[in-house]
Amino acid sequence: MSRIVDTYIRSHIHQMPPYQPVLPFDVLSDQLGIPTSQIIKLDANENPYGPIPAVRQALADLPYTHIYPDPESRHLRHALANYHNIPVENILAAAGADELIDLMMRLLLDPGDALIDCPPTFGMYAFDGDLNAARVISIPRRKDFSIDLETLTNIIQQQDPKIMFLANPNNPDGGLIDRQILDVILALPVILVLDEAYVEFSNPDASLIREVPKSENLVVLRTFSKWAGLAGLRVGYGVFPDSLMPHLWKIKQPYNVSVAAASAALTSLQHIDQLQERMQVIISERKRLYQALQALSWLQPYPSNGNFILCRVLDRDALTLKNNLARGGILVRYFNKPGLTDHLRISIGKPEHNNALLNQLSKME
Repeated sequence: MSRIVDTYIRSHIHQMPPYQPVLPFDVLSDQLGIPTSQIIKLDANENPYGPIPAVRQALADLPYTHIYPDPESRHLRHALANYHNIPVENILAAAGADELIDLMMRLLLDPGDALIDCPPTFGMYAFDGDLNAARVISIPRRKDFSIDLETLTNIIQQQDPKIMFLANPNNPDGGLIDRQILDVILALPVILVLDEAYVEFSNPDASLIREVPKSENLVVLRTFSKWAGLAGLRVGYGVFPDSLMPHLWKIKQPYNVSVAAASAALTSLQHIDQLQERMQVIISERKRLYQALQALSWLQPYPSNGNFILCRVLDRDALTLKNNLARGGILVRYFNKPGLTDHLRISIGKPEHNNALLNQLSKME
């Protein structure tokens, strides 16, 4: 039977590498033999503070969990329209920005169509490209993680890709793309999907979200996972040009945003001041941690506009360093792929989390 099933599986999926997600608390606890209460999780860019108290209360008081959610997420979308001062008609809510990455490819790409990815960056762009049988054209970033605009322009003119993805700030390095570069890309014949998952930790002027309704080829994605501490609930949204919206409504799953996720996101928007206070604490801790990491001669941290810091490990093995930290209950993300050889990414924790990390690192001098 297995041979028969193998012949039914789409051929391009046979060749796909699996995505490597970060493991959850309970699995990590079992693997390390450390209680979850003693694990400091700095490996997935989650918000260490979690949701604000009002969100926890709203989830406890949910009245209609037995009723399907609004397929159009009307209340949430109207709140987002007011928050960003953009038309509600251009907003689509989703089960995280990940759903919208895949949805854009389902909408635009036939098998073999080209999309552009600029690694090192968020791995879901290439993963969903492979899943949708796209021809993923990788244009590596320069050593400083900036965009190779000359190569990018030539490839777009020669290969005629339909879509490209850029994270801004970029994950894993936290760099922002210069606005002039974005303007050049937007003048090219390609749809630019700008993933602003971390923009709340950056300069507010870096966002292009308000420019989408007057553009034909710009899409901006956002998430509540990072700044609002709702990663476990999977809720995000995108802002799309008028021409794409009718088709996106046709192909999205009808009940894609759960009542819990919608309630948590809506409540978060009603308490923006509290969330902004927490973001300022995280930004302040990012600055403090960056300065402390710079003092270690065997680490090269990169300036970041996200809630994380990428470090190149010098004169020692990065995987060994990562494993030594894990044995002490501190989890960081290890990278060892083109453009990221011997790198660790450290999410910004609470002050006590960052102190514990620095204490462990100081013992490794």
